[in-house]
Amino acid sequence: MNRLLKLLNAMAAAWLLLTGGAFAAQPVDEVAVHELANGLRVVVKPDRRAPVAVSMVWYRIGSVDEQNGVTGVAHVLEHMMFKGTRTVPAGEFSKLIAAAGGRDNAFTSRDYTGYFQTLQKSALPLSFRLEADRMANLVLSQEEFAKELKVVMEERRWRTDDRPHAVVYERLMAAALAAHPYRNPIIGWMSDLEHLRLDDTRAYYEQWYAPNNATVVVVGDVVPAEVFALAEQHFGAIPRRDLPPRKPQVEPPPLGLKRLTVKAPAELPYVLMAYRVPRLEKPAADWEPYAFDMLESILSGNDAARLPQSLVKTERTATSAGASYDGIGRGPAFFYLSGSPVAGQSAAQLEQGLRREVQRVVDEGVTEEELNRVKAQVIAAQVFQRDSMFFQARQIGWMEMIGFSHRDLDLFIEKLQQVTADQVQEVARKYLVDDRLTVAYLDPQPLAGAPRRAAPPAGVRHGN
Repeated sequence: MNRLLKLLNAMAAAWLLLTGGAFAAQPVDEVAVHELANGLRVVVKPDRRAPVAVSMVWYRIGSVDEQNGVTGVAHVLEHMMFKGTRTVPAGEFSKLIAAAGGRDNAFTSRDYTGYFQTLQKSALPLSFRLEADRMANLVLSQEEFAKELKVVMEERRWRTDDRPHAVVYERLMAAALAAHPYRNPIIGWMSDLEHLRLDDTRAYYEQWYAPNNATVVVVGDVVPAEVFALAEQHFGAIPRRDLPPRKPQVEPPPLGLKRLTVKAPAELPYVLMAYRVPRLEKPAADWEPYAFDMLESILSGNDAARLPQSLVKTERTATSAGASYDGIGRGPAFFYLSGSPVAGQSAAQLEQGLRREVQRVVDEGVTEEELNRVKAQVIAAQVFQRDSMFFQARQIGWMEMIGFSHRDLDLFIEKLQQVTADQVQEVARKYLVDDRLTVAYLDPQPLAGAPRRAAPPAGVRHGN
């Protein structure tokens, strides 16, 4: 659960308390799905609360599909998708969307790449026309590639190299995983970016940017049959392609505790602990991933949760302390503990504090009151978030790309409600052990002389 989700949890929980839990949902129609003959899936969820549509095109291609030597190519290709086709010059895509009163952007993750527009519903044909055009007719010129590659390298410097916590996470993942591509950063290693070629990027486009490797998601004031017809009109003539086989990429089991130290300019030490834990594979049958979701919120779901309450507010040994679980993806899952100690305290001392709070869960369990409070927050967050068309579209696309179904979203809520206090204690006891743990310390170096780069210019797209 990221910081935004935690904020939404708190806001929505407070709102439910003030209203006594009553909620009159705005009417929305059921999700409709259609597959074109070329394999493109189209998922539509009508939501008639405003004359707006969110349109997303998702490709099931991310950093997990990259090979050594070309890390970062999926993200570079995302940037190049805005560099023009035979009929739409470089930079015109976003200008056309803006002229129609819309907004657009894109994102790259470990498991997928997505492109989206939020616009007045009457402009949906424009969105489809532009997206279909660059799906089939992207022009990849050496001149634009050279310029954009410099932009991506500067983005890497700004987002990772100059941010000590990001460097710690990057190095921790490289140490925690021995074989799986999740060990590589989404934005790529700098050495790979420096040697990336236009042909590498073109190969990825030709291999993966095909209708049978894509899903279109539309949420808004639309009629599904009309959206399907529109998709047929613009995407239907694009031929399907033979996709490269995806070989199994199985990470060997963890065999013992790993430790590393990262030296970087910073004001305070930092500790990041990653336990290898199960990911969600069978939404209806699994229970452990849902228990980890609950454990995350119990430890750091809000300011009153155990880690901030104990280490930050009561003991005042940390400036921050938190937990997170990334259990839904195509690769290995981890449960993280992290934090920064106050001045005068070490990363090792904070690690002991984090371990102590985990051991409390193992030894004493969690209370029904804690668990029920967390469950209420999760439900409240879902109520709050589903007011957003963008959030609905992103949830649907995310589920489809991971290999699940959008229909599993409501199942998630049911399964989270079924988690017991004993199950939360059991996953902590079973999996939060040293044999599954990688620990990274940030050893802060003097800030004097450290580079200070400005943020990338407005409009630069960031993979995430």
